[in-house]
Amino acid sequence: MTSFSERHGYSHPDADITIREDAPRALREAISAICYRPTAGLTPDALRLILCASLLKSPDPNNWSEPNVMSEVRDLLNSCAWFEVYDAIEAIHDSLSTRLRGFGASDPAAAFENDINRMFHRYGIGWQLADGHVEMRGSEAFEQAVRQGQEALRATGRATAATELHEAIQDLSRRPHPEITGAIQHAMAALECVARDACGGNKETLGDLIHRNPGLFPKPLDTIVEKAWGWTSNYGRHLQEGKSPEFEEAELMVGISGVLCRYLMRKLSP
Repeated sequence: MTSFSERHGYSHPDADITIREDAPRALREAISAICYRPTAGLTPDALRLILCASLLKSPDPNNWSEPNVMSEVRDLLNSCAWFEVYDAIEAIHDSLSTRLRGFGASDPAAAFENDINRMFHRYGIGWQLADGHVEMRGSEAFEQAVRQGQEALRATGRATAATELHEAIQDLSRRPHPEITGAIQHAMAALECVARDACGGNKETLGDLIHRNPGLFPKPLDTIVEKAWGWTSNYGRHLQEGKSPEFEEAELMVGISGVLCRYLMRKLSP
């Protein structure tokens, strides 16, 4: 059964992303409530077993009544490290995905994923649960650029470039600390791969391809792309002491790569 807001299309506006390396109390408290909903259908005992396995803890044998088990579940979620909360979310989704559904019943894993992502959007948490994995979430513009870039690459059989973009997102999603330089490297590798395909190149760098193919990007954007490639070479490949790139810079490069890959795909399409 859908709720009033779902039936009529009402929802909270997405909060600006302000939380990445943290798991706020509101999220920790909501996890168990979401799990106990009929759509997920977990009992306190079942949820405790999942959490204990994820957090490498043993259930308290002194807690056997439902209120005590629920209290233990709450303590487990409130006391663990921030990144362990997201580990637990993945573990819960994995468990729900193996549960048998009756005829006409909804998918408990999909319902859990939907409810958790609603929490992420409501509280400005820069993560999302996708296909059972918690990964980095950017702004709406970032998500549109990168996801559509990936879809365009896969649709045209460019699996290598699509994988590079995926790896860039995975590097930004690493917990407890993102792999900043790896994300930058993978993002530029995706764009170089598509540019080589567009120009019939082999091992040329993106800078070389732009010089040899002046029509690859419209002017003066070609200069901007070339400078972005140069920045990537300096900060993503040839690191300098005391000049490590920031997360926001890596996110920017991944977003730029997604947009430009999508642009080249459309340009190459008949």
